[in-house]
Amino acid sequence: MESAFHTPVLLREVLHSLACKPGGIYVDGTVGGGGHAFDILRDIRPDGVLVGIDKDDAAICASRKRLECFGDRALLVKGSFADIKSILGGLNIKKVDGIILDLGVSSYQLTTADRGFSFSADAPLDMRMDQEKPGTACDLINKLPEGELEKIIREYGEEFRARRIVRGIAVRRSKRPIMTTGELAVVVADAVRGSRVKERIHPATKTFQALRIAVNDELSSLRRALDDGIDLLTSGGRFSVISFHSLEDRMVKNTFRTWEKGCVCPPEFPHCVCNREKKAMVITRKPVKPSQDEINFNPRSRSARLRTAERI
Repeated sequence: MESAFHTPVLLREVLHSLACKPGGIYVDGTVGGGGHAFDILRDIRPDGVLVGIDKDDAAICASRKRLECFGDRALLVKGSFADIKSILGGLNIKKVDGIILDLGVSSYQLTTADRGFSFSADAPLDMRMDQEKPGTACDLINKLPEGELEKIIREYGEEFRARRIVRGIAVRRSKRPIMTTGELAVVVADAVRGSRVKERIHPATKTFQALRIAVNDELSSLRRALDDGIDLLTSGGRFSVISFHSLEDRMVKNTFRTWEKGCVCPPEFPHCVCNREKKAMVITRKPVKPSQDEINFNPRSRSARLRTAERI
């Protein structure tokens, strides 16, 4: 289990983007198996502290083993990065020097069949990152009204064939529930067959992405983490985010631009009435992408995009 987490994406680029300083306090809001955290802790020696947060019990277990050599400089908390403000408050930490969020699903989650994130093996439709919380992908697929399910697949999966897919799901679930990843993948593939679209990826990929985002409330969590995290940074502190699909990347890009712009009043206003101040400077005008060497070594890194902003 431990080794499955140990391929951090854009590691060198993340360390550069955070500009880690000895003695600093940093947050890894998606600590996983401690891949990024390990090198951050090494860079902030001798007394720098890293707070590692993750929803997944398996991730916390793996990172605890990985980071045990750093002793109490590694503070691990099971929870969501959406709750970064309350988590740091509980640790009596008021300000930090850097935050890194590595969004998406870990290799461990993808390759552990019974977690239900992938259709590469037939498994229960789960997709929960925190398995102690209710509400699985199976619940959504079999219980949501067709209109709500279509909206999820269309918006979160950016799937233009959402209506066809939901009709296929509705016909199937009217006969018997869809219980496994393999069953859902077949239903989706059958529903879009003949759509005259050349598939570069499995036709169920976007549907699975949409369900995962909905089950884990990923976009709302990211919004909360961005809104609260920027106010927790010291002046000069860095906020870095690795995203893996356009919805996340667009949210990060637009949020960073808003922080940099400050005032959002219409240009025809004679003076500012919104009272919004500039919070940050965008460091990455274009997202940082993995090198071809990294993609060759870790194909799952190919869609990664890193953006960074600095608190002013």
